[in-house]
Amino acid sequence: MNSKHIFTRCLIAAGAALALLPGIIFAQAYPNKTIRLIVPFAAGGTTDIVARIVADQLGKELGQTVIIENRGGGGGSIGANEVAKAAPDGYTLGVATVSTMAVNPAANPRIPYNNLTDFIPVTNFVTVPNILAVHPSVPAKDIREFIALLKKNPGKFSFASSGTAGIGHMMGELFLSASGTDMVHIPYKGAGPAITDVLGGQVPVLFDNLPSSKSHIDAGKFRLLAVAAPKRLAAYPNIPTFAEIGMKEVNDPAWYGLVAPAKTPKEIIDKLYAASVRAVNSPATREKLAQQGADPLANTPAEFAAQIKIEYEKMKVIVVSKGIKLD
Repeated sequence: MNSKHIFTRCLIAAGAALALLPGIIFAQAYPNKTIRLIVPFAAGGTTDIVARIVADQLGKELGQTVIIENRGGGGGSIGANEVAKAAPDGYTLGVATVSTMAVNPAANPRIPYNNLTDFIPVTNFVTVPNILAVHPSVPAKDIREFIALLKKNPGKFSFASSGTAGIGHMMGELFLSASGTDMVHIPYKGAGPAITDVLGGQVPVLFDNLPSSKSHIDAGKFRLLAVAAPKRLAAYPNIPTFAEIGMKEVNDPAWYGLVAPAKTPKEIIDKLYAASVRAVNSPATREKLAQQGADPLANTPAEFAAQIKIEYEKMKVIVVSKGIKLD
């Protein structure tokens, strides 16, 4: 090879290295400004509660402010789509839920994003129990009396959820199928507004995640009837799991994790993952999460990606087998 060819190859290699340099420098400098964390539901729900607890410590770990932006509607699809379409620079992130990454994509053929290709999973922050609760005016003191009441009054009662094709909606539909009962679904733009109407008695039944309803349960404003969890909760030892009453398909807990837009540089994902693990496992954060009934997880990006895929495949089977329809 003559010197001219060697010189040409050196120029090409140098050019390639220089082309990569801005991205490398950018990733090394990240973050150098405020980060937006999009919560795809209204304020006051479990997604919002978990996000605010973790975001506070995550900002400290990253050395930048992490602000919460609520984008409710469409069972979480509006907020999730905003994350999917955001610039892949690490400054717009999203909270991923069973609703946005599994239920909604499985049940809604018109969803505007691809749950498996439009995001990079960073970590699953926590898992939390799901619950069935009723307004105290409902004349049933436990889950068996409630099922008997529904069977005597088909279509008379309604249930609130965080939105159409959200996890609460799916949970409600699964419960109706498993119990052989009938209720009318009332969707909201998040658990917060749903809780408000159940508290006011406008809707008598609620399918929700524990954190957003816990204070109302503890205050006696909601009557807790059953929980979706691996075992009975220490805080409510007299309340059965759905599995105990023969409804294993209703017994899955919820989870809340962190995702970034597809094509976000690996160096940024690595920084976010490391900071998230430190944030979730900090004593202060663990204590706050425990107070909400949430169990810290902080798994790896690969583990979270696998978890999302498994949950999505499971929800597709449920949607078909149970004939679940969107409102």
